[in-house]
Amino acid sequence: MMLKLLPKTNIDFLKYRKAYYTLFALVLISGVICFFTKGFNMGIDFTGGTMVQVKFDAPVEMSAIREALSGTGAESELQSFGDNSYAISEKSASSEVGLVQSRIEKALDTLNVPYTVLLTNSVGPAVGEDMSERALWSILLSLVLIIIYVAFRFSNILWGVSGVVAVFHDLFVMLFAFSLTQREIDLVVVAAFLTVAGFSINDTIVIFDRMRENIRLHPKMKFGELINLSINETLSRTIITTLTVIFAVVILYLFGGEVINSFAFAMLVGCISGVYSTIALTTPFVYTWSHGELNDGGNPNKPVVKLSIQEKREESAAEGYAPKKAVTKIKRTRRNRR
Repeated sequence: MMLKLLPKTNIDFLKYRKAYYTLFALVLISGVICFFTKGFNMGIDFTGGTMVQVKFDAPVEMSAIREALSGTGAESELQSFGDNSYAISEKSASSEVGLVQSRIEKALDTLNVPYTVLLTNSVGPAVGEDMSERALWSILLSLVLIIIYVAFRFSNILWGVSGVVAVFHDLFVMLFAFSLTQREIDLVVVAAFLTVAGFSINDTIVIFDRMRENIRLHPKMKFGELINLSINETLSRTIITTLTVIFAVVILYLFGGEVINSFAFAMLVGCISGVYSTIALTTPFVYTWSHGELNDGGNPNKPVVKLSIQEKREESAAEGYAPKKAVTKIKRTRRNRR
């Protein structure tokens, strides 16, 4: 039996869908303005640079290494590989590899701890451009595959498109946060983007599954009421799952170190945005695009309910007309029997 964090709720989520759409539009406009005014702080994986890997003969605190590197006047990334080994990366042109290595070595000499330079790598602009293209294609391909998967599973492309709109919202919010804070975007952050996309669509599929189940259990229920019922029934599960992930991500963000700090930040923003988009965008979009009805294009999983003659007559009378042909046929049958 599924653990329930909240008591049974009866919240009308669709009631505020216009507010959700307005907020969505404001986020889009603000994000685009931020992208053009502040841009993005791309890492050396995309822009090119130099990476110097060193190994110290004795333990050295990362804070001491960062303090020494800050004296160079250049922005450097520091990554620990264990066993007193560190990788120091700096944005630079391919012709400046020797200069960068010399500058890093002078900074490390101030620590008065013997060390050995294990290797020096240079990432050129061409490689960085190729990585950027691959990262973009991986994100776009994942969105297309999500549309295909959801459309195939629920036999409706509108459900797949609405799910991808929510995923797009989450990725856009994450980019907005990185542009606003000017955090560096590298391949590790791209991995966080793809992870959030999977997390978000998984939460959406849980609600879609409950909607499909409720369509069968409550065939006469209005579509809006059915959506609200499905969200309320899965709300406890959504909160428990999200809080579990957020607690772990917060620990990584606070105590995971500088290496995975940006990854944890991206996951934190994406998880919060993912819960919001699933409830406030995905299902309202499905409701709006289907005009609030479960027609043939809305969901083919709606069960076919066979009505008796009496139920058809009552239904027709309620709509304001009588089924004359049906009545005539019944009378003729009765005369033949006599």
